[in-house]
Amino acid sequence: MRQLLWMAEGSGRSQWAHTSLLCALIANANRPSKKHRVFKPSDFNPYARLDRPRVADKASLSLLKEALLATKGSPP
Repeated sequence: MRQLLWMAEGSGRSQWAHTSLLCALIANANRPSKKHRVFKPSDFNPYARLDRPRVADKASLSLLKEALLATKGSPP
């Protein structure tokens, strides 16, 4: 059953790779002006959004720093 799920997900990723490429091609051909940004296939691919690394903001990094510095002084 697990292998069937892997196969279905792989098929979906493959189909979305083709579809997102066509969507980017159409969107770039119909851009309102040359100053507008160029679309990439990953802009249209829902699987590409899942694979992107998450960017940490300053607030979460400061919380992580506080947590790590607080545990450094305590014995293991």
